[in-house]
Amino acid sequence: MDASVEDLENLQPLFHLHELALEDLLNEEEQRPKLEFYESHYFIVFNSIRFDDEEIFLRAVNIFLGKHFIITVTRQKINELRAIKPFLWEEEVNSPDHFLYHLVDLIVDNYMAVGDRIEDKIEKLEEDILMKTKKSHLNEIIGLRGEILMLKKMLVPQRDVVGVLHRKELRLISNELQKYFGDIYENAVKSVDTFDTLRDLMGNLREAYQASVANRANEIMRIFTALTTIFMPLTFITGVFGMNFDNIAGLLHIPHMDEFMLGFMIVIGIFMMILFKKKEWL
Repeated sequence: MDASVEDLENLQPLFHLHELALEDLLNEEEQRPKLEFYESHYFIVFNSIRFDDEEIFLRAVNIFLGKHFIITVTRQKINELRAIKPFLWEEEVNSPDHFLYHLVDLIVDNYMAVGDRIEDKIEKLEEDILMKTKKSHLNEIIGLRGEILMLKKMLVPQRDVVGVLHRKELRLISNELQKYFGDIYENAVKSVDTFDTLRDLMGNLREAYQASVANRANEIMRIFTALTTIFMPLTFITGVFGMNFDNIAGLLHIPHMDEFMLGFMIVIGIFMMILFKKKEWL
């Protein structure tokens, strides 16, 4: 049964839902994944993930699992609950624990799919940084890293909950079905490892960004230094001939001396530019 928060008031006496579980559900919009055991049922919390238009959304899925019932409570629409309907018809799922298995399987698979999309996004960002570094790239790196850390924070307890469903003897889950939870647990472990790798990639990407910015700054400084060096002899010449002397060894009275000095300065500038080009300083 897929119920809303408002339905719980009517459902509690019918299914003897524990007050502590209801209190957690009603008072905490964002809950970490967990598994709580009560006399007549289990209370399980998972976080569904959705990646729309480059934005990640987490949705809490609250589950009450009893011997003859399973109730899911969500505050928003969950894609996994819609996707599970074909399994119900095709495999004739007729037990609450079987429904739980398919639901958890879909939730964990979505994390793996989101991990692949984030990895593609990191590769694209790395290519952009290598082509031309922009200030906006740093904001993208910080944003992506924050999302990865947030998801990792949710994935670890979620993996642990699946581990309990797989390993511990639970009276509301059949022994046969617990073996299948083992496959989900392996995928949950892979998801945690994937996001660990993505976190490391973001660290490498930030170092690449900083190195690119430093190289660009060094390149600009090298150009300014080269230009300054080129103009140093020209500045010296103009400084000497610009001094307030009536005569400098008779040079000022040589015909066409000003044209000669201007040409000489141009030749020096061209020579130094060619030299710097040859040395790959420009």
